[in-house]
Amino acid sequence: MRPLVLITNDDGILSPHLHAMADAIAAEAEVLVVAPERQRSAASHAITLHKPLRLHTVSPQRHSLSGTPVDCVYLGVMKLATRMPDLVVSGINDGYNLGSDVFYSGTVAGAVEGGLRGTVGVALSMAPRAQHPDAAVAACLAIVRATLAARLPAGTVLNVNVPGTGGARYRWTTLGRRRYEDDVAERVDPRGRPYYWIGGGASGHDQRPGSDCDAIAEGVISVSPLHLDLTAHAAVAAPPFAVTGLDLG
Repeated sequence: MRPLVLITNDDGILSPHLHAMADAIAAEAEVLVVAPERQRSAASHAITLHKPLRLHTVSPQRHSLSGTPVDCVYLGVMKLATRMPDLVVSGINDGYNLGSDVFYSGTVAGAVEGGLRGTVGVALSMAPRAQHPDAAVAACLAIVRATLAARLPAGTVLNVNVPGTGGARYRWTTLGRRRYEDDVAERVDPRGRPYYWIGGGASGHDQRPGSDCDAIAEGVISVSPLHLDLTAHAAVAAPPFAVTGLDLG
């Protein structure tokens, strides 16, 4: 039996990178696509609990959903897949997800949801407006193929970033620190009411040897394993303070 790969993204069902990845994987695995009906970048791990979700079949085994990337994986695993997927692939995103981006990224959240649902997740991102998207797709396919062959334990999540230069080198990396021009722009609508645009573009990164940011700056594909346990274990072993008035149990 061929492996089953569930594919989602946060750029929406119309993303050409989504379908390029799905077509590439379909040559060697069964593919189920469930992607948001519209752009849902920076949705993080949002899940829709208080309104219905609408599913639309675009073509056989390819669906759009009126929800977030996490909704797509949840519905795909729990309702649409005939068995537990061997892998959840999220992407390929048009733009990097480096360093602290993983906390905001809908692309990464889709892969993380795969890990939380009991399978393996891989988040794929490439350079914005990449000069060689076909090479990026080929590199991502090679990583997906290797991940399937490795039979990694459930809960494994990989965050992959591919430069747009067409290079074939890769490196196992840690998460770096990307810098942004953080900003809040206040403007006024035609009726005189204020509104706000938040966030700003990337302005560089901290130099951290072995990080995903440094790898991308060198034109090298970065593969960062992510841990789903956010516990600060050192602080549990050596608590930073005692609470007056309460007994330590």
